[in-house]
Amino acid sequence: MMKAMMRYNGQFFLQEVYVDSTKQLITRGEETTPIEQLVVHPPVSGTIYGTLLNYKGELEAIGSAVYECPYQQPPKAPILYIKPVNTINYHQASIPMPKEEDTLQIGAALAVVIGKKASKVPKDEVQNYILGYTIANDVSIPHSSVYRPAIKEKAQDGFCPIGPWIVDQKEVANPDDLDITVHINGELKQQQTTRNLIRPVAELIAEVTSFMTLFEGDTLLVGVPESPPLARNGDIVRITIAGIGSLENQVVITKQQVKENTI
Repeated sequence: MMKAMMRYNGQFFLQEVYVDSTKQLITRGEETTPIEQLVVHPPVSGTIYGTLLNYKGELEAIGSAVYECPYQQPPKAPILYIKPVNTINYHQASIPMPKEEDTLQIGAALAVVIGKKASKVPKDEVQNYILGYTIANDVSIPHSSVYRPAIKEKAQDGFCPIGPWIVDQKEVANPDDLDITVHINGELKQQQTTRNLIRPVAELIAEVTSFMTLFEGDTLLVGVPESPPLARNGDIVRITIAGIGSLENQVVITKQQVKENTI
């Protein structure tokens, strides 16, 4: 089963649904509806944390520069940042691109949703703290430095589409063996796998919770692969993670905020 965010009497809540990805149908109770006829709200509500340099290729791309100032050595602990609430966006919504930019980086990320308060969790107990998995597009304005927090580049309105739903952790046999693809306007632009993570999911969560608490509803993005593809105004971006589903959005130049989620 999967969990999607629904609204009833003005209130949002997670509801178990069945998704037929082949026929693009979503079933809630006895009601079956084509996915394109629904506004699927972001299925997360807590803090979203991103992780830098957690793909082997990312570190390899930096090369010997990782031993120079300001880095001086490869990271010994997870490098985290926050995608604040203003960045949260939803499946099939527009990604607003600032009018002064020509391109946006597309960050395909497996998102781990925390199911209960997690503090100092042993690696072999991490699964007990995971509600499930979803897909995030960690959108950024192109930039090179990972040393200074890229707040302007990563925290613009609508820069974190996430969803469409949460797949129960019991239905994902191995989160460290999931293929990830990015298509732009139907053309394959990136192909990766979570087998290339430096810190697999359990190790990453164990390390993070060793120094900070994750709460129910928080989401941890395990990382974005190297060489993120670029999207331009009008491009339709689809991120697919095997066993999870697909997240699709269109990049649109706009000065307006992301439209309010409505059903």
